[in-house]
Amino acid sequence: MSITIDLSEKRALVMGVANARSLGWAIAERLLQAGCHVGFSYQGERLKGELEKLTAGYDNTWIQQCDATSEEELTALFSRVKDEFGQLDFLVHSIGFAPKAAMDGRFIDTTSDDWNTALNVSAYTLVSAARHAEPLMPDGGSVVSLTFQASQRVVPKYNVMGAAKAALEAATRYLSVDLGERQIRVNTISAGPMRTIAARSIPAFAMLYSNAADNAPLGRNPTPQEVGDLGLYLLSDLSTGITGQTIYVDSGASVVTVKPPEMASKDDTAQ
Repeated sequence: MSITIDLSEKRALVMGVANARSLGWAIAERLLQAGCHVGFSYQGERLKGELEKLTAGYDNTWIQQCDATSEEELTALFSRVKDEFGQLDFLVHSIGFAPKAAMDGRFIDTTSDDWNTALNVSAYTLVSAARHAEPLMPDGGSVVSLTFQASQRVVPKYNVMGAAKAALEAATRYLSVDLGERQIRVNTISAGPMRTIAARSIPAFAMLYSNAADNAPLGRNPTPQEVGDLGLYLLSDLSTGITGQTIYVDSGASVVTVKPPEMASKDDTAQ
């Protein structure tokens, strides 16, 4: 049995789409296919052209520049949301960043400036965006962000971003309590390794990507379309009983523990 989701009367804001590979776009595309009206925010003029191309085929969209770490620009963005939509049903947070220097060395050498930047951009912006969205959701709504299993397990060279994703997941739980009385749900999607712009900053990403597929119960990595489908589910009324959760779409890789290959010979010979 197929289920058709009609979101033609719904309004969404998607923050942080960089290009067609962005997981935020995978979710936005599913919203648009369901008829949802979608506003987009981007940071920096270099991203404007790409977003204009992505949204060109849809009439029910608009875009606006916004540095999510700027209270002034956030205020302007949500003022635009109010002007365009009147109120808001969905918020998608697809924002994350850490300085390259913080990803190159050892985690122990993370500077306070790099720590503050990573957690501010990648986690606190969810809190500030949700605060601006709350008064625009008088009838309830749904907030979805994107995380990664490095919040729970060490991914070499992911470093401070692992801490930032852990903070994002904690913020998801706390926001779900604050906003629950208003029937606003808050969840985050933990996607498996994907070939996004953010992935380029992870050294040896190709090996990580390959190993995840080899070790996953489904024997493959998930697709951006599967992330989009989960995002659509969490935003729609199909998931009205779900909030405060980190939900994995990783082909099951997160449930499997695998010995590092270099340890296999030692374990095999141990008595």
